[in-house]
Amino acid sequence: MSLTRCLLALASVIPLPAQTPAMPESVLWEADLQYSSVGGRMQMDVVRPKAAAADPRPAVVLVHGGGFRRGTRQSYLPVAARLAERGYVAATVSYRLAPRNQFPAPVEDVKAAVRYLRANAAKFNIDPDRIGAMGGSAGGHLVLFLGLTGDVSELEGSGPNREHSSRVQCVVNYYGPTDFTQSYSKSVDAAEVLPLFLGGDLNNNRAAHMRASPINWVTPNAAPVLSIHGTEDNYVAYEHSVWITERLLAAGVAAELETITGAGHGFRGTDAERAEQHAFAFFDKHLARKPQRRILVSDHGPGGEILELDWPSGKVNWRYPNSRGHDVQSLGNGRVLLTVGAKKLVVELDAQHNPVWSYEEGLVHPLAAQRLPNDNTLIGDAQLGRVIEVSPDKKVVWKYESPDLANMRMRNSRRTNEGTTLIAVEVASTIIEVDRDGKIIWSWKAPGTDRRTYQALRLANGNTLISISDPGEVVEVNRAGQVVRSIGGTKMDIQFGWASGICPIENGNLLINDYTGRRIVEVDVKGKIVHQLRTGPWTIASIDAVW
Repeated sequence: MSLTRCLLALASVIPLPAQTPAMPESVLWEADLQYSSVGGRMQMDVVRPKAAAADPRPAVVLVHGGGFRRGTRQSYLPVAARLAERGYVAATVSYRLAPRNQFPAPVEDVKAAVRYLRANAAKFNIDPDRIGAMGGSAGGHLVLFLGLTGDVSELEGSGPNREHSSRVQCVVNYYGPTDFTQSYSKSVDAAEVLPLFLGGDLNNNRAAHMRASPINWVTPNAAPVLSIHGTEDNYVAYEHSVWITERLLAAGVAAELETITGAGHGFRGTDAERAEQHAFAFFDKHLARKPQRRILVSDHGPGGEILELDWPSGKVNWRYPNSRGHDVQSLGNGRVLLTVGAKKLVVELDAQHNPVWSYEEGLVHPLAAQRLPNDNTLIGDAQLGRVIEVSPDKKVVWKYESPDLANMRMRNSRRTNEGTTLIAVEVASTIIEVDRDGKIIWSWKAPGTDRRTYQALRLANGNTLISISDPGEVVEVNRAGQVVRSIGGTKMDIQFGWASGICPIENGNLLINDYTGRRIVEVDVKGKIVHQLRTGPWTIASIDAVW
């Protein structure tokens, strides 16, 4: 076995003195970089590929072990070098040690280290959305906190770069303790280690043991976790990794357990090689650049803005105020059409998000807007009960108006490829199709009582896709008025509060916004959820894919 692998195996148990390892010619090593001054000079070493890269690279934060009271970041330099040779930016970090510094001081430190990397992403050529963490023993405990507590403010500490997130995208935990209330009975050194870190033993400070146990911080928002543990570990019992993996899986989080049969605390030989192979493969899987679709959403809630998001990650790329407007449409090449609620107008933005066209003449409550292939704009005014087609020079070239639509009785309107117009008559639970002469040539009423239609889109097969509330449902209806596909509704597999904006995408899937359920869902052609995003404070009315 190579010297560097021996060092890695020993570092998790025996603190090694700082030393200068021979670095491969293909990597750059920057030592002693200060990331925080809270409690002293907190430093890290960054090891990264020397070769230039067209795109930012993923990063991995490495956190050493040593019973929370000793150990050095330099012990992880050989691992950092191998990660750099694999294309990663690796940062091995120091943190405050017990007994002078107790929980949560080291958690605050490693979070500050992640924030430092994000703040200096351009300097190190890091993709701030692809940061993982790996640690062994005490370091495994600390990286679990990175993965489980994301942006939990009470654990962020007072270190710098608070404007950046400390969240990581995945975690590899080598035999870290996960439940300190269960540590004493199966550990040869817990009784002498944990009181130093937690301010007392279990009998006198149970609350601190519980608060410092990663297992008590598991939520569905946790990052994916790989735990690697030996069955004969007499420092941190193997069950700790079993417990955290089971808890994560129960919360719906991606979690794996790699069991090293017969191994103790600190892997050697083929066990160390096997563990590292699994760890690196886990990073390759979860930190790989994933193709992101871009979508536009219209927040009709208090935030009052349109947002461009990466889908399905939910990363916000940019935002623009819409005064609680309802509709948004991608026009291609970065251009966007939107309704601006309180200002009673429809606006087109260029790729730099500057207004380049608007229409407001006579509008009271423009709720829908659609740019047509002939460069005209279809605008639906829910207060007036009127749908108009406006030319680029702002002349009304077509109009449909009815008292049945007025006083907020209608919602979205969309032109079909046949030249007809679909209008959602919300309070009548109806979709009507109007021709160029203003005649209703087709209609469909949602079954049940007090159901509200929001949007209708004509599909290429001639059927109509319709979103409905109470219960939220998206239906595909043929020309005969028969429902040939249903997503949500009274079925229990998927439940929506109020299906509002809908958007078919090129892979055949469908984006559905649940207005009151505050989530966006992507379903496949069989109606199965493949992605979903909780929208938090946003109350999204409409959605569109960017092209």
